Amino acid sequence: MFHPQQLLLLLLAWMPAFPGRPSSHLEAGASEGTRAQALKRLLEVFGIGDPPQSPQHIIRPPQYMVDLYNTVADDDGVTKDPDILEGNTVRSFLDRTHGDQMRFLFILSSVAKNERVLTAELHLFKLRARATDGPLPRRQHFCQVSIYQVLDKDSMDTPEGKKLLSAKLLALQGTGWEVFAITQAVRSWMDEESSNQGLLVTVRSLGGAPLDDGAVQFASGRDHHESKRPMLVLFTDDGRRGALNDDDDDDDYSNLVLSCLELSHQNVALPGHLAGPKSNGTRTPRSVDNQLPCQRLPLSVDFEEIGWSGWIISPRGYNAYHCKGSCPFPLGENMRPTNHATVLSIINALKLSQEVSGPCCVPDKLFSINLLYFDDDENVVLKQYDDMVAGSCGCH
Repeated sequence: MFHPQQLLLLLLAWMPAFPGRPSSHLEAGASEGTRAQALKRLLEVFGIGDPPQSPQHIIRPPQYMVDLYNTVADDDGVTKDPDILEGNTVRSFLDRTHGDQMRFLFILSSVAKNERVLTAELHLFKLRARATDGPLPRRQHFCQVSIYQVLDKDSMDTPEGKKLLSAKLLALQGTGWEVFAITQAVRSWMDEESSNQGLLVTVRSLGGAPLDDGAVQFASGRDHHESKRPMLVLFTDDGRRGALNDDDDDDDYSNLVLSCLELSHQNVALPGHLAGPKSNGTRTPRSVDNQLPCQRLPLSVDFEEIGWSGWIISPRGYNAYHCKGSCPFPLGENMRPTNHATVLSIINALKLSQEVSGPCCVPDKLFSINLLYFDDDENVVLKQYDDMVAGSCGCH
């Protein structure tokens, strides 16, 4: 099974240098099938069964999700700090009630069953308080906002019809986003989808009395700008980890090295518009490549060329890099060889065994990237994927 780095090489080997021109690097009969297989496997790497449909109309992603993406990723989508995110997935859901300022409903059907809910937050935009008919009680500048999980929508006014999730004091004159923890409710909804009857918000004075209508208001999905719509933000983890980030799974890294050897026997080369300078001599491209020392070279991935630009918000593409070159004896420190690779190079140089191949030039450090994209329900998702960028190369 190919590693993501090798899948990208296969895809780029298929892509023509110019639109409409078939690639000469793979046999014409196999190119379409190879590309389809590589795309399917790459979607599996991204945890996606089928590519999401592009939104039917222009949708602006929530600013919170855009800001979060810019916090965790650089311009290429590469993770700045792997410890910023809790888990590897952040999902946003907009309110589906489209009206009621104190009742909210979020549909979570797009959350995969294997995702572990870490934290769930309700984001509400508090509007500027409107003038009331009478004066506010003396020295009353704060109110208590409570968030309830609706247990029975027909008896929300009774203690049995709702369950308190979160409460906080807010300034009556304040405006802006407020965040409430609702993890307990979301976990129960994930266990039993039919129990999701929404959330209820109540506002009372510090003494417990109800406030006048308009004293405290939150933006709704119907009456206010879409940038202020109520939103549920879900932090989850699907348990997927990269080969070089899991100390308990050495087989994945072994497969990475083996897949390098497999590709070398398949004569799959990079297309001309991505390969290095051509040789003026009579040597084949492969013999030229073998003369180069193991090194990291650029490898641009353009999601528009792959056909994914319609549903991926950011990045538009990224530099995956790839490892290329020979690992000749003796291996220098600049080639970052393992002890095992050093032994292989000695055996190969002395021709002690015809069955032992020399060391392979492969990534020895891999970085994760982040994708901000629309799912099939037009919710915005931020997801982190391990082992998508070759950080450095070595002889292994």
